[in-house]
Amino acid sequence: MMPGMRRAAILATICLPAGALACPAPPDHRAALDTLFAQVAQAETEREARLLNNEMWELWADAPDDHAQTLLDEGMTRRASHDLGGAAAAFDALVAYCPDYAEGYNQRAFVNFIRQDYAAALPDLERALDLSPRHLGALTGHAMTLMALERPGEAALVLRRALDLNPWLAERHLLPVLEQAEEDI
Repeated sequence: MMPGMRRAAILATICLPAGALACPAPPDHRAALDTLFAQVAQAETEREARLLNNEMWELWADAPDDHAQTLLDEGMTRRASHDLGGAAAAFDALVAYCPDYAEGYNQRAFVNFIRQDYAAALPDLERALDLSPRHLGALTGHAMTLMALERPGEAALVLRRALDLNPWLAERHLLPVLEQAEEDI
């Protein structure tokens, strides 16, 4: 099957189900996230913080409805199998269906980051953070994208925001490198 036909076939399998008018509002997990952020700030080990971070990811990946969840899961499965075109198609459909769901933008940005299309990743990360300002994946992805775009000062600022929320993030080791790059500018 030709690439264009393949993408069309993917989109046909993930299109909006009959009778669905609009995506509902994303689930409100603010209270649960407040608790997890308080716990991760008090974590004594990296392992403890990682487990709490995994719980946060479960909340961020809780889509507004079954159709949105199917799109999210499809995109993540395709990305994991290195089908970046299929993943992008699923995330495009998710963002079109649920424009107020941060994880659709975050995942689409991740696909573009893997493709090294940092300019395309950046606005999706910014939109994800507009919708979910404490989304650690979007924050660290934003910092990494700014690094790739050779904007270390901005990357350091974003990474500090993420580390204020979870000081145990794996990316914490990049902060001294970014700060040195800031000084060199």
